[in-house]
Amino acid sequence: MQNISYAQYGGERPLFGERSLHLDHVRILPGESALKETSDIEAVNCEFNGKYPFWHTHGFNIRDCLFREGARAALWYSDHLDMQDTLILAPKMFREMTDLKLTRVRIPHAGETLWGCRKIELSDVEAAEADYIFMGCEDIKVDKFHLDGNYSFQKTRDVQISNSVLNSKDAFWESENVTVRDSVLNGEYLGWHSKNLTLINCKISGTQPLCYAENLKLVNCTMTEDADLAFEYSSVDAQVQSSITSVKNPLSGHIRARGYGEIIIDKNLKGPGNCVIDTF
Repeated sequence: MQNISYAQYGGERPLFGERSLHLDHVRILPGESALKETSDIEAVNCEFNGKYPFWHTHGFNIRDCLFREGARAALWYSDHLDMQDTLILAPKMFREMTDLKLTRVRIPHAGETLWGCRKIELSDVEAAEADYIFMGCEDIKVDKFHLDGNYSFQKTRDVQISNSVLNSKDAFWESENVTVRDSVLNGEYLGWHSKNLTLINCKISGTQPLCYAENLKLVNCTMTEDADLAFEYSSVDAQVQSSITSVKNPLSGHIRARGYGEIIIDKNLKGPGNCVIDTF
């Protein structure tokens, strides 16, 4: 493996097509596509300022690095990424990638990040200003994730989340095969139009949660007072260890809770309209 230490590169494609390269304390200056079409790359204590540094890269490890604002769209169309202890200030990271693992990564401006990616693992990651994060991604495993950003996990499939806090309006819309455990979910209109969404030991807040959902399951969850008008037109099996402020027109299934402020069954109820609603 070739070693490059305490160097800097600018302009267009300065390290294009390199193979088996170790970078230590290297600065990528403003420019474009510094490491395009590369493979087997290690970057440690490096700083990236130019656009599109890692496109079509196959097999790379990034540790203790900094992606500044100018390094926009830094990692696209690549695979087999292991990123650790890195700060990302650049927008629109991670598109159309396969097999990526992020550990102790901070992304304070994460809007439109992680789109169209597959086989993703996150551990101890923070993402803020993260509207539309994870759009259209598949095969996701997340642990200890703190998210601030709306419209997250839309159109995702095969997702496992644990020990996380998601502050996100419109999370999990049109998602499929999602399981969330031991987490806090804050935000309006949670899980609309989802299929096979399972929440276990979760705290749920925000108006009109879990409507239009198919095969929805809640196990040992709690719901805050503002989580009203829940389960409209959903097929649901729910065990809620708190009272529910209001339930409106569930489609089918069984809802059990400590109590209800209001149960709304009106002329807009859709068939079969045979959901059992009772208390523990």
